[in-house]
Amino acid sequence: MEFYPRLIEAAQLYGKGYARKVVIDGNRKTDVLRRLEAQGFEECCPWHEDSVRILGILGVPRKDVVPISAEDAYDTVSEAEAVGLELIRRGYTKVIVATSKSHTHRAGFIWKNMFKDRVKVNVVAAETDPYDPAGWWKQGRQIRWVLAEYGAWIYYWWKRFAPS
Repeated sequence: MEFYPRLIEAAQLYGKGYARKVVIDGNRKTDVLRRLEAQGFEECCPWHEDSVRILGILGVPRKDVVPISAEDAYDTVSEAEAVGLELIRRGYTKVIVATSKSHTHRAGFIWKNMFKDRVKVNVVAAETDPYDPAGWWKQGRQIRWVLAEYGAWIYYWWKRFAPS
């Protein structure tokens, strides 16, 4: 998925006054990276620095960027859980999730069901995201995005309802 259009959308929402803070998450850790860190590997800068700098160029002051480390997030459900619970812990009651166009419906479904009684959730598609719903089958990467979304829906329902 295209990540930068999400940042651009978040900055635009901030600039229009729809958001007072921009929350970013990341810092995913694989087992391989954890082993390398145990051997002494250190990143050259904080995981969120590039995003903070991009948001700054787009008019979001560093003081209004909230980075949330989601080291163990590996899909939309675990990401929403990690980020959403941290936002609740910090007292947030409303959130706008800026995501990719092909991902909007599923992300909204997951966030709204997970936090329906605790956080008001709005989901917006990143306007500059290159996904074309009217012609997605014409480009290989967009075909992959659509197939990945179908696979993610199947995975979501399987995880939710599969016998333990």
